[in-house]
Amino acid sequence: MVQTDFGGTEVVSPQDVPEPVCGPRDVVVEVAYCGLNRLDLLQRKGPGLIPGFRLPHVPGMDFAGTVVATGSAVGSVVPGDRVIADPTQGCGSCPRCAVGDRAYCVRPRILGGNAPGALAEYVLASAESVVQVPESLPLAAAVTLPTAFATAWHAVHTVGSLSAGETLVVHGGASAVSLAAIALAKRAGASVVAFAGSDEKRAAARAAGADLVLRNGEPDAVKTVSIFTDGAGADLVLDHVGTDTWRTSLDCLGIRGRLLLMGNTSGDQVSFSLQEVFHRGLKLLGTGGYTSADFVAATSACFADRLHLPTAARFPLEDLADAWDVLGARDTIGKVVIEP
Repeated sequence: MVQTDFGGTEVVSPQDVPEPVCGPRDVVVEVAYCGLNRLDLLQRKGPGLIPGFRLPHVPGMDFAGTVVATGSAVGSVVPGDRVIADPTQGCGSCPRCAVGDRAYCVRPRILGGNAPGALAEYVLASAESVVQVPESLPLAAAVTLPTAFATAWHAVHTVGSLSAGETLVVHGGASAVSLAAIALAKRAGASVVAFAGSDEKRAAARAAGADLVLRNGEPDAVKTVSIFTDGAGADLVLDHVGTDTWRTSLDCLGIRGRLLLMGNTSGDQVSFSLQEVFHRGLKLLGTGGYTSADFVAATSACFADRLHLPTAARFPLEDLADAWDVLGARDTIGKVVIEP
């Protein structure tokens, strides 16, 4: 599926393009499933958000499939291996890439972001970015892992340093990254409080492992969290909503609590008391982009415990427009998946 302009679904259409060719350190993967992300939708509407984006463009960041060709210097995988990949490829040679911090590469290369993605029969990826999927995990489940679980792992573990026995509060509890964060937090031995808007979304947060699930905007939410934590307050709050949840996030935190700032879907500007933050010893932490080590750690944890997100809907490639409508409605639970 090739995007040739900015706008509605009409700007993306099926086209025949040359099959990708391996460089020495690349692999070509036959795509079995491609999971949609909101970036695909935003960049279709325009403008391009990833530096280096240009038209024509093949979207699709998350994929699972089978290796069909490898470069001359690749020894980590062979044709026939079932794989997923970190869509954040980097350039492979700058100082950031050298330490595995590909999200801040000086010449970023992101599959489906500014490089040809996986809404296609074949996709080209660096061999360094792919991990083999165990036979025990279906590719249809593996495709839900890459971006959501790597992002959640980076936030909860690498930045948030969540420990067993602590309490994590999660907003937008049925979003892909929140469901992943809930599952990872429970795996680590933490307690989880989740906020969600509908009965269906609250049920999804419970199914992911949340111990306490509250309605968005619940008037006594802070008091309820305090009671749940025996008056201590939450150790960690994960907030990718922004302005609408800012006050609740701060008020739910206990002494020396950590607020993980991940997004701003409801607005970008907030105000707060500096005195409140420094007297309570709070930490306001921007999560930023995950690393290659986060990707490996997250996927390894998912493979070990068979963690994955639910599939909200599945469409053939030619019905991509319908899939985008489902994604854009914002009432999905889990990943919308395309089968090329």
